[in-house]
Amino acid sequence: MTTVQDAPTQVGGRLSTLDRYLPVWIGVAMVLGLALGRAVPGLGPTLDAVQLHGISLPIAVGLLVMMYPPLAKVRYDRLGAVTSDRRLLVASLVLNWVFGPALMFALAWMLLPDLPEYRTGLVIVGLARCIAMVIIWNDLACGDREAAALLVALNSVFQVVAFAGLGWFYLTLLPGWLGLEQSALDVSFAQIAVSVLVFLGVPLLAGYLSRILGERARGREWYEDTFLPRISPLALLGLLFTIVLLFALQGERITSQPLDVARIALPLLAYFAIMWGGGYALGNALGLGYERTTTLAFTAAGNNFELAIAVAVATFGVTSGQALAGVVGPLIEVPVLVALVYVSLALRRRSGASPSPTQETA
Repeated sequence: MTTVQDAPTQVGGRLSTLDRYLPVWIGVAMVLGLALGRAVPGLGPTLDAVQLHGISLPIAVGLLVMMYPPLAKVRYDRLGAVTSDRRLLVASLVLNWVFGPALMFALAWMLLPDLPEYRTGLVIVGLARCIAMVIIWNDLACGDREAAALLVALNSVFQVVAFAGLGWFYLTLLPGWLGLEQSALDVSFAQIAVSVLVFLGVPLLAGYLSRILGERARGREWYEDTFLPRISPLALLGLLFTIVLLFALQGERITSQPLDVARIALPLLAYFAIMWGGGYALGNALGLGYERTTTLAFTAAGNNFELAIAVAVATFGVTSGQALAGVVGPLIEVPVLVALVYVSLALRRRSGASPSPTQETA
């Protein structure tokens, strides 16, 4: 039985060296990506030449590989117990679709009043709720896997239904009411639905089929004790691969426009910290317990940068300030949420929370 005091060791043991030194590897991946982007002429256009729904195909592959192992670990027969917790579902919807977009709108206008392109890009980031990397952060922080899968699926449905309408509200209607500069967002329900289908539907289906077919063929013990440990390293390898490519694609712009990147980063830092902290405080106030509180916090703080970048590029162009703001989003999100994984584990030790059976699985 894994003890609470063993939490960091448990995370490290799950993926060995990759997990134990995750901040180091992410730092190396960022530097490597920046170096490649600057040292190899034409690398960015080459990587971006083939796209999958507005995202570079190599990055899309990295995202799909990254998401598969955590979704394969989900015990789908336990989703019913999560669905019955209405406090968790309502809290997630309020944080993601009421508080989150409003907070990003306020931060963008307060901190970037003179930079309308970057401001619009940040508002788009705030509207795109996370469906990818949050699975990784939740798993590393020993959150509730089943709750994470359910909340991501729930928010994806709302994303398809609400994204375009909220984009019109926060970029056109609300600024008009407040006497501020207005913008417009040209995005279709089909575009959002395809993004959700590709970046959530494909790995979710693969994870579900792996669980069902693997247990049917060899049993749950073999699946969790043998199969899952073998595929687990793919998650962080996919994450590191994606980070290298993201920084390589934008390496020249990031290093040539450091002041702009810093201006964009400031509201993003505030946003991630407030959303995570607010989600954690709300989960504690509702008495959700460590695992579901952690899941609530990370699903509130993360954003769907795949969709945000795709919408910004399709609407304003690949070289636009809106697109740059979308790209800076994950570049700030990754190190911040990695740090919050360790904050979560420290809070877990202090609270004396016991790991669930699913979190003891490799």
